[in-house]
Amino acid sequence: MQVAVLSDIHSNKIALDAVLDDLAGDSGVKPDAMVCAGDVVGYNPWPAECVAAVREREIPTVMGNHDRAVASDTTFRFNSMAAAGVEHAREALDDDALGWLAGLPDSRTVLDGRLKLVHGHPDDPDRYTYPDEFSASMLGGEDVLVTGHTHVQGHAAFDTGLVMNPGSVGQPRDGDPRAAYAVLDFEEYTIEDHRVDYDVERVVDAVEDADLPVRIGTRLRSGQ
Repeated sequence: MQVAVLSDIHSNKIALDAVLDDLAGDSGVKPDAMVCAGDVVGYNPWPAECVAAVREREIPTVMGNHDRAVASDTTFRFNSMAAAGVEHAREALDDDALGWLAGLPDSRTVLDGRLKLVHGHPDDPDRYTYPDEFSASMLGGEDVLVTGHTHVQGHAAFDTGLVMNPGSVGQPRDGDPRAAYAVLDFEEYTIEDHRVDYDVERVVDAVEDADLPVRIGTRLRSGQ
């Protein structure tokens, strides 16, 4: 069984479309399931389209900190770029989409208990946990723990299971501007990291057209 693992889409429809197209074609991967480790919205100009894409595919998803901020209408401790993305999403999403975000859990276990999704860390959904900090202690009985939040792709294997971050679809921060996702093979017990080119300049232009902070778009050029 192959599972496509996504995270941190951050309202970047152009990047999300590129990942979905890659899964449907060029990558050769035809996943049996998809999951998402949160932050469907925030930063970029297409929150409604990204929420719709995840909901239409019934992708199991957990609540990221930007999802929570949009659903609860708060930008506490957010910088100006993050706050602007939250405000934009609040204006763009209808009550149904906002209700969906508000109903997302902080964690969820899927695939008969074999895979657990969190956004930051099992003990704290807002805790940044980078791949070099992954440990067996993060696992709680599941075979695979999926985390996001850092926007940095990586994974680690332990005697008791795998811990992984698929990287960010919509705003990578590991120096590689390509959209990131990963494929988990439960039969082979392997993780394959993927990167996909997309039209970053189209996003840069759309950010400006939406009157969002210009840096939201330009930082995508360098994967920051």
